[in-house]
Amino acid sequence: MAGMNSLGDASGRPACVSIVATLIILVNGFAVVEGAGQSQPHPEPYTFFQQYIGLKDDQIASIEQGKAVAQVLPTPAPSEVVVFGAVHINAAPEDYLKVAQDLDSLRRLPNYLGIRQFSSPPKLSDLEGFVLDDDDIKDLQNCRPGKCQLQLPTESMEEFQKTVNWSAPDVAGQVNRLAQKMALEELTLYLKDGDRALGTYYDKQEPLHVVDQFESLLNESGSMAHYLPDLQHYLIGYPQAQLPNSDSFFYWERVKFGLKPTLRMNQMVIYRESQASGPIASVVIKQLYSSHYFQTALDLSVCLRDRTWRGEKGFYLITVKGSRQAGLTGPKGAIIRRAAVSRTRSSLEASLMHVRSVLESSQ
Repeated sequence: MAGMNSLGDASGRPACVSIVATLIILVNGFAVVEGAGQSQPHPEPYTFFQQYIGLKDDQIASIEQGKAVAQVLPTPAPSEVVVFGAVHINAAPEDYLKVAQDLDSLRRLPNYLGIRQFSSPPKLSDLEGFVLDDDDIKDLQNCRPGKCQLQLPTESMEEFQKTVNWSAPDVAGQVNRLAQKMALEELTLYLKDGDRALGTYYDKQEPLHVVDQFESLLNESGSMAHYLPDLQHYLIGYPQAQLPNSDSFFYWERVKFGLKPTLRMNQMVIYRESQASGPIASVVIKQLYSSHYFQTALDLSVCLRDRTWRGEKGFYLITVKGSRQAGLTGPKGAIIRRAAVSRTRSSLEASLMHVRSVLESSQ
């Protein structure tokens, strides 16, 4: 990325950008435009929203008034989905960091069917509620490498086939106990070996190496390595890599993203960094596993203090959700993609409004 202006064309519309480039703009670009001088006709982050994200005046006004706005951004490939969202909140960034770590508050969102933080060290009882729906259990009975409705490694498929008594009346219980055992083993291995534990999905004809997908998502632009080397090194090099001024924990969630409930395991990183415009707080969510849809995913939320006439109280919560998803290519995939991005956009707006409501009601 030669410069920030490379993200927009002559009309002001954002060009096709990678998730990494978008994440870098959030952390670095705001500081650049904020210090551009007093001659600008609008206070920042107006220029940031308009020039680098492509928002219209009415959308920016909505954000200023406390309404969440989410917008789908162009991406290099149909399989990649990037959604930007922002809202102004009359609270302190530190208040948001506390809410971000309060997973129980997410239970009130309509898409969440279950969520729980893992203990340290994780234990099997942490996975109570981590269950597959009936259709997934039926699909598992005939699951084979190269033909499976769930994203699983070959060895997991084989273990389900040989361990579960598919003619027994308690098939669901057997499957879910085994799924919980596998999830615990995967997380325990990740805590020891990092990305090498993420495995290979073999639900389609071609195997998909999860670590390759994640690192490709990060490395498709050199910007993160240049601007946020410590964060990139930590995300790829965990657990050997260290990240000062940060906290990390793990959780699972059962969410209704599409036609099927999806089980996911995630790592959340709370990161505090100093920039030219002042301290910036970030929340990064790295997906470790997903039973459906998401081959890899990375979310970043950044708190940018409001330095306009409203004074020091208040901040902009800006979020980018990036993922690579299966089944979004080709004519049929194009239809599925439209539905997927629409759900992601509306879900992000609802999530931002929920955070705003929680924070402002507690002031």
